[in-house]
Amino acid sequence: MAVYAIGDIQGCHKDLLALLSLLKFDATRDTLWFSGDLVNRGPDSLSVLRFVKALGQRAITVLGNHDIHLLAVAEGVQTARPKDTFDEILKAPDRDELLDWLRHRPLMHHDTKLNFVLAHAGISPEWDLVTAAGCAREVESILQRDDYKEFLKVIYGDQPDHWSPQLQGWDRYRYIVNAFTRMRFCETDGGLVLRHKGSPGSQPAPLIPWFQVANRPTANERILFGHWSTLGESNYANVFALDNGCVWGGMLTALWLDTQIPVYTHAPCKEKLEHE
Repeated sequence: MAVYAIGDIQGCHKDLLALLSLLKFDATRDTLWFSGDLVNRGPDSLSVLRFVKALGQRAITVLGNHDIHLLAVAEGVQTARPKDTFDEILKAPDRDELLDWLRHRPLMHHDTKLNFVLAHAGISPEWDLVTAAGCAREVESILQRDDYKEFLKVIYGDQPDHWSPQLQGWDRYRYIVNAFTRMRFCETDGGLVLRHKGSPGSQPAPLIPWFQVANRPTANERILFGHWSTLGESNYANVFALDNGCVWGGMLTALWLDTQIPVYTHAPCKEKLEHE
């Protein structure tokens, strides 16, 4: 048995199958962790959703920003953007079943035996792990309610940028969603700065990657994350980046977790976005 963490697929179904072939993945014994953003921009988001859902207990998937955006578009609270590739999902006969499955995915997964934490964008530098897990459960419970559409109406936006236990209502939930699914750079005090999306070194001073904020409470936790396609493999302690920009012509990445030293495997992307 093996456990692999896989970066953002974003609708690149054939590339996922190629990566699994390289891994010699066996669905009867191996487990896959997905970093979120299963869908959007790539050519076959529908097949990716169906494939991962069919894996059942052999797959653990956290929600990414594109996954949540799909839910918002499907509910009519957001308009599809020109580069979105949701149409096949929205017209599929199993649409409702797939979307219901998607909105029941967690925001964070923590495996104490393997000593890894998985979240799409990472863990807020203002949270310890107990706080992060509690915040994830709060939002998950809302997404899984029948009235989750109201939640999707109000989560878009960049504020608040700092965490406080006193945050309430939609401001609290918006911060939680942004930290788990959109975070890249932060102020030196841990405040989220969501408008900058380039690689480290492209940002204006004094912004820094979230995992370089001083005295981060989760600095000793091993954190797996995707979302940041221009980051590349991180050499920073206890931080494992998984998104190597498959949909942009990069690579789809897997990290073998249940080994003494985690091992990366890459599959070159052959489904590069053609409608940029």
